[in-house]
Amino acid sequence: MTSVPAETPGAPSPSAAPLRLLLADDEHLIRGALAALLALEDDLVVVAEAGTGTEALAMARAHRPDVAVLDLQMPGSDGVSVATSLRAELPHCQSLIVTSHGLPGHLKRALEAGVRGFVPKTVSAQRLAEIIRTVHAGNRYVDPELAADAIAAGDSPLTVRETEVLELAADGAPVADIAQRAALSQGTVRNYLSSAASKLGAENRHSAVRVARRRGWL
Repeated sequence: MTSVPAETPGAPSPSAAPLRLLLADDEHLIRGALAALLALEDDLVVVAEAGTGTEALAMARAHRPDVAVLDLQMPGSDGVSVATSLRAELPHCQSLIVTSHGLPGHLKRALEAGVRGFVPKTVSAQRLAEIIRTVHAGNRYVDPELAADAIAAGDSPLTVRETEVLELAADGAPVADIAQRAALSQGTVRNYLSSAASKLGAENRHSAVRVARRRGWL
């Protein structure tokens, strides 16, 4: 009787169709190098690439990938925003964030958006391929160091409205403009900015923006 070799646990089945990938990163060199490295994996195929969040969504709709590998910070829409849209429009597509800006607040936002993987750009291509397979199978992978940092940092003390107003103030917009964009009175905007600065231990709204960004809460 001829024996059939047992498959290695976790290894892709030889007869399985390759996983279809979307790569989105605004740095062309990094995106191209990643595409070339992942192409060496027999069970993975890059079907689309994008340099902005807007392009990523368009490519995803056109090519319907199994896994979207997204940079966190891109022009147009960031990786978390793209993942949120993909979850609603293409629920079969799992999202994985690969970033050099792994701040605690970013991780929390990503998980709330349904992102299944969150890893630093220092990860090896071989390890990334393994994580892609993991998230496609419906499991979750978060880099242990990023997870530990998020736990240590805790949650943002800002309310949703305080965060929204602080985001609108991030580019130095005057209170009148912020009030118009947020549909609030100028006095209410000043109160939100003052409260946010107080909670973050900042002397003014500009310092509050820097603190919130450093902790990944904006």
